[in-house]
Amino acid sequence: MVPVHPIVFLIDVDNTLLDNDGVQQDLKDHLERTYGGDARDRYWRILEGLFAELGYRDYLGALQRFRAEHPLEVELLSMSDYLIDYPFADRLYPSALEVLKRLKSLGQTVILSDGDVVFQPRKVERAGISAAVNGRVLIYIHKEQALDDIERRFPAKHYVLIDDKPRILTAVKRSWGDRVTAVFVRQGSYAHDAQTKGALPPADVAIDRIGDLLSFDLPRLQSTPPASASKLEPAR
Repeated sequence: MVPVHPIVFLIDVDNTLLDNDGVQQDLKDHLERTYGGDARDRYWRILEGLFAELGYRDYLGALQRFRAEHPLEVELLSMSDYLIDYPFADRLYPSALEVLKRLKSLGQTVILSDGDVVFQPRKVERAGISAAVNGRVLIYIHKEQALDDIERRFPAKHYVLIDDKPRILTAVKRSWGDRVTAVFVRQGSYAHDAQTKGALPPADVAIDRIGDLLSFDLPRLQSTPPASASKLEPAR
């Protein structure tokens, strides 16, 4: 029987622990340098089309579709090496791994991400994130639709969800209610989308960067009702 933990921290990857906007810019720059601006733009249109279709960015799937349009350009094969061997650890936000270490000292800590079955796990592993949480990594197509499975795998009296996407935080809050404290990390393009933020209720707690959790009074998240969680102050 899986034990019920007093608290489980569920923490996102892209633009929460890792600067995914920076990864995307590096990829765009590499495409332009190696294959030209037209190739860069076409690949990105395919990638965005897959995102609209799947709900996550399938970088390798987009590359496969791009290659199907250019079957004689064997040079495109080197792009798979670039993606798979990308130095993701260099794109971690400052103190990201230290934050994971601190969360682990307080409760069960689990990576909760969206993505494909090859590239996303590779990113998490190469960045050192998987090792930092002892391999407790969950990657779904739509994580906000997998809450029953998350509860089955990591049952808890209370959850703390840490994410940069207001849409995800709102969806989970609506499902779990007072059983979850939603922590909004204001990093990356989704976090600064004014239209999205204005259309959704505020999270229980908001921080400017993931490193802020090193000085935050995290134990109070376990016992403080979400209604007053926004009043939490950094630890002194």
